[in-house]
Amino acid sequence: MPKRVLLAMSGGVDSSVSAHLLQQQGHEVIGLFMRTGAHEEPPSASCALPVLGDVNQSETRSHKRGCCSAADAGDARRVADKFDIPFYALDFEHDFGRIMDYFVDEYTRGRTPNPCVMCNNWLKFGRLWEYARQIGADAVATGHYARVRDGCLFRAADPAKDQSYVLFGIEREILPHLIFPVGELSKPRVRELARELGLRVAEKPDSQEICFVPSNDYHAFIRRRLPDFDGSGEIVDTAGNVVGRHAGFESFTIGQRKGLGVALGERRYVVKIDAEEHRVVIGPREELLGRTLAANRVNWFCEPPSQSLRCSAKIRYLHQAAAATVTVAGDNEAAVEFDEPQSAITPGQAVVFYDGDRVLGGGFIQLRVPETN
Repeated sequence: MPKRVLLAMSGGVDSSVSAHLLQQQGHEVIGLFMRTGAHEEPPSASCALPVLGDVNQSETRSHKRGCCSAADAGDARRVADKFDIPFYALDFEHDFGRIMDYFVDEYTRGRTPNPCVMCNNWLKFGRLWEYARQIGADAVATGHYARVRDGCLFRAADPAKDQSYVLFGIEREILPHLIFPVGELSKPRVRELARELGLRVAEKPDSQEICFVPSNDYHAFIRRRLPDFDGSGEIVDTAGNVVGRHAGFESFTIGQRKGLGVALGERRYVVKIDAEEHRVVIGPREELLGRTLAANRVNWFCEPPSQSLRCSAKIRYLHQAAAATVTVAGDNEAAVEFDEPQSAITPGQAVVFYDGDRVLGGGFIQLRVPETN
């Protein structure tokens, strides 16, 4: 049935083609660009966008801000104009600050955050759904590569582009109101459609960086947010021997090999981060292996299993899902045991459960049990 759909438009090729596909399906489409304050740009006529209603957000400033850039806002607006779609900007700067605080807090606790997951949970499928209801929209659409069928979340048709991993935290009751128009297509086909439609974003490259850390310099970003924070300390091996010093444990993540600042003649990897003692522990590759992990903040898209659940599980975005057994361990908690040891199970990252292509749920990794224990 045709619906009134609020489409998150980023100015990229995926959301732009999504606008066309939604119209082809007969939906009434309203485009929305999410301003986050992550970048500050000089004023530009190309991104002078109307603000959506009175949503108790900070007023649009004289200089234009966007999740990526003013140019992205301009690209999104031009696509909306081409398809004759109403187009608005919404100021999420206050809400987005919560994501940046989370990002910094996780690193200063010795964990590796996943801000894309939190952005999806809190903004794109949280606050955005609230605003969709305010304007009488029946659904929210984005350019994510995933699929929703009968209120269930599935992997995208194109496994190379599948983004279901970062969507595990969406509230279950929202799923029936989500549309992912490009989820049935491959990325090459999306670009081909964009060229056929004459969209100037057809060859626009995908973003490879966290939008608020465009230089990928996490250390510098954290220092700007916490100028008095000092995470410097010792680098030790797994026997506790001091082998060097580091400028800040927040600059490291589990599995990291480069940039350790020590030369031991053999390859060493970060196997543990002790935030309390400011210690970075390094060891050989086999020290990264673990079979068991504990997860919290678990979100289920099905009824939580009363018995051990056989499934496949992913421990990071590019990880190949591996056979595992999941056991509910308490409120929003679970224990995950893999059939085979997995490398670099990282606290702070997500573990997501699958039954074939269907996403069953997922949570955040709290700790891993090293295979050598």
